[in-house]
Amino acid sequence: MLNRAVLIVRPRQPYLDWAASLDDSGLLPDVTGEQTVYLVPEFETDDEAQQVLEMVFAGVFANELWGWHTDEAAWPQQRDFETFLLWFSIELHSVIEDLCGDELVDDDR
Repeated sequence: MLNRAVLIVRPRQPYLDWAASLDDSGLLPDVTGEQTVYLVPEFETDDEAQQVLEMVFAGVFANELWGWHTDEAAWPQQRDFETFLLWFSIELHSVIEDLCGDELVDDDR
């Protein structure tokens, strides 16, 4: 078991509306499809989970916006915690089992 938890965010209607406003192609993020899975610090209680979420939301918010549109000038000006919760449904999972025998490697380092 890893000393991490998992955060998965799925776009809600405000995010979809923002994405649709960027062009008229009709292409939108897939709400039910594969999402980025974020490894976050482990937690044991709901209060600790809330603290973890508040600690990482800004980076996750930026990553999700970047994943759809890389021009930061087009990003919403308000990107606080409350907006994050309106724009994304949140899944936090506290148990991660590593079933691979290989070393865990970060390709970005």
